[in-house]
Amino acid sequence: MRRDSPSTQNSEQALAGDTLSQPVLNLEHTCLAPMDDSKVVGGKVKKPGKRGRKPAKIDLKAKLERSRQSARECRARKKLRYQYLEELVSSRERAICALREELEMYKQWCMAMDQGKIPSEIKALLTGEEQGKAQQNSTKLAKAGKTETNSSNP
Repeated sequence: MRRDSPSTQNSEQALAGDTLSQPVLNLEHTCLAPMDDSKVVGGKVKKPGKRGRKPAKIDLKAKLERSRQSARECRARKKLRYQYLEELVSSRERAICALREELEMYKQWCMAMDQGKIPSEIKALLTGEEQGKAQQNSTKLAKAGKTETNSSNP
């Protein structure tokens, strides 16, 4: 038995006079795929070279030189970024060392005060504050005295 496509069978049955079969398909005018060089994209037929950006014929040497220049600039930016980060790390490390030294000084002061001794640095701070308060009080009294004399001499 010979196997034929459905369209061939339909045309043979139509020629034989079989009226119960499907109607005859005329294959001469139907086209399932475009016959030219066009492409089907998203259900739409696109013909090459009609619209859009045309590929430019770029000189290969110029393209390679631009690529090299871009790579040089990228490496320079990377180097600057790493320098900045290294400076940032070193400044933070210096700040950490200074804070550790200050913490150690405060620990020593606390240990000395626990033993009943007042460190000389704390005495200097206290006397400096007392002197500052005394100066502030004397300036306040002087200003108050001036206002009293001004109010009594009308």
